[in-house]
Amino acid sequence: MKNDLIYQSSEYDCGPTSLTNAIRFLFEREEILPGLLKHIWLMGNDTYCEKGCVGCHGTSKSAMRYMADWFNEYRQGWKFPIAAEFLDNEKAQVIPGSKVWQCLEKGGCAVMRCTAGGIGHYVLLTAILPDNEIALFDPYEEEPDFQEPGRRVIDGEPKKYNRAVRYDLLNLTDLSDYAMGELPKRELLLIWRQEPETGKGA
Repeated sequence: MKNDLIYQSSEYDCGPTSLTNAIRFLFEREEILPGLLKHIWLMGNDTYCEKGCVGCHGTSKSAMRYMADWFNEYRQGWKFPIAAEFLDNEKAQVIPGSKVWQCLEKGGCAVMRCTAGGIGHYVLLTAILPDNEIALFDPYEEEPDFQEPGRRVIDGEPKKYNRAVRYDLLNLTDLSDYAMGELPKRELLLIWRQEPETGKGA
C-alpha cells in the first residue's frame, strides 16, 4: 500500500522531507528499504547558520545533486527500481516538453526548490493537471491564504498532493510563493521508477 505524504518536523527540514515524500509517492510501503530512508536523512540539513548551528539553513544544492547520483548508484548496487537526474540553473524549467514535464507525464516526481513566504523552500511536484496546473505537495503544514489566482489548496489527496499551481508561476524569477526564482538558485531533482535490469522507465 502507498503511504500518505508527510509534513516537516521543524522549520528547516523541507529538503529531506520532500525527498522522503518522493519515495513514499513512487513506492509501496512494502517496497521501501530502511537504508534508503536513513541515507536521505543523513544527507539532508547539511548547512550551517551564522551561529554555527547545523541544519538551520536547510539542505544545500550540493546535497541534492549528490542524492541524484546516490539514487542511481543505489539502483545498481541494490537492484532497487529508482532513477534520478538533477537539473539546475537554466535547465530547471517547468514547461511543456521539458524534462520535468516528461517525468511527471510518466508517473515520476520532482523535488523543486522554490520560495515560500519569501525564503527558500523544497516541495514535491507530482502530477500535471488540466488548465495548465502542476500538482505538488508542500511539506509545510500551514494552509495559505492565496490572494492572487493561479495557486490553490487541494484537500483529500494525502498520497499525491495538497496544492495546485499554474506552471508559468513556477517559472517566475521573483520571490512569489512557489516561484523557482533567479536562474542561479534553481534546482529540480527528478526521481522516477526504473528497473536496473531493463533500463525502462520515465
